[in-house]
Amino acid sequence: MTRVAAIDCGTNSIRLLVADVDPATGSFAELDRRMTIVRLGQGVDRTGRLAPEALERTFAACREYAAAIEELGAERIRFVATSASRDAENSADFVAGVREILGVEPEVITGDQEAQLSFDGATKELAGSDHLTKPYLVVDIGGGSTEFVLGSDEVEAARSVDIGCVRMTERHLVVDGAVVDPPSHERAAAIRADIDAALDVAEKTVPLTGAGTLVGLAGTVTTVAGIALELAEYDSGAIHHSRVSRGQVRAITEHLLRSTHEERAAIPVMHPGRVDVIGAGALVLLAVMERTGAHEVVVSEHDILDGIAWSAAV
Repeated sequence: MTRVAAIDCGTNSIRLLVADVDPATGSFAELDRRMTIVRLGQGVDRTGRLAPEALERTFAACREYAAAIEELGAERIRFVATSASRDAENSADFVAGVREILGVEPEVITGDQEAQLSFDGATKELAGSDHLTKPYLVVDIGGGSTEFVLGSDEVEAARSVDIGCVRMTERHLVVDGAVVDPPSHERAAAIRADIDAALDVAEKTVPLTGAGTLVGLAGTVTTVAGIALELAEYDSGAIHHSRVSRGQVRAITEHLLRSTHEERAAIPVMHPGRVDVIGAGALVLLAVMERTGAHEVVVSEHDILDGIAWSAAV
């Protein structure tokens, strides 16, 4: 077993997983898993740069994670950065800060690499499942982008497109620095038009209607699942591998788009950092289900972070 630390720094959140991993036997023992909303991608779609306050929030989380990694004695660290840092003009500032705090070079990966890691993280534990039809279409809805990966045991096709929940919110729902709340029908329709156009692009690479099982990853999907399950508080164990129907996703999305900030914040499973972006994220999930024809989505709490951990042990 190798003790590894995996860090996934996305557009909306940064997450840490420390685990004992043995790729040869498939053993995976989780020791610590945590998430911090840092909104690294704040304003990137508009300015092309990482905001100073967003960088400082991210570096503060990195300092906290460095302490946890040292305490648990991880032998290897892999830090993967996704959409926001990939797009920013001043990504060198981000890289230098992470290197100073954690002593490792953050890997600003491509969308295709991101898709591969997401697929590995979500599907390695499904290998022995006989109740799920292959191939899987893994959909990872992030803050800046959404990854589509089709495969059974190996990746057959993958594509990343820029329709994350933060990007869609900032592009269509922010006026004079504040989120329009709730959004008008016209603004929601504009988000949907962007999503549909991106799905057209994704479909050129990934057959969206050829999967046996739709597997949904990341905070938008797990939050929608928690709402569907009517949980009194966020429960990762109850959410992992739950199934949410397309009808449920449609009803939840419509409700979220009609709700005020206060109403969304009062939902028991809602993380405070997702309150303003969950409506756009849910709309991405609904559009994906309608385009693929999937009657339900199988929700996974294991995603790119787990894929990073597996890769760090190799």
